[in-house]
Amino acid sequence: MKTVSIEFPDSVFSALRKDPDEFAQEMRIAAAVKWYEMGEISQGKAAEIAGLNRAEFINILGRYQVSPFQYTTQELAEELAAIDE
Repeated sequence: MKTVSIEFPDSVFSALRKDPDEFAQEMRIAAAVKWYEMGEISQGKAAEIAGLNRAEFINILGRYQVSPFQYTTQELAEELAAIDE
């Protein structure tokens, strides 16, 4: 496992009312959610990055108002049309 070290001013933690460990966990989750939302990574990989299981990650997606489905409207319409055939 690799470790990434990022320095932040102490004021960041007090402004967000989080200790460094909570802040780091929130950053992992936020990054995983954003990368998933952008279609860069799968749901499973996002959950792994966030340090959660898939069910927990899916629940977190709701907090960030991100759909657990990685389909565009067009892709979904195509999939549904294929089922009807």
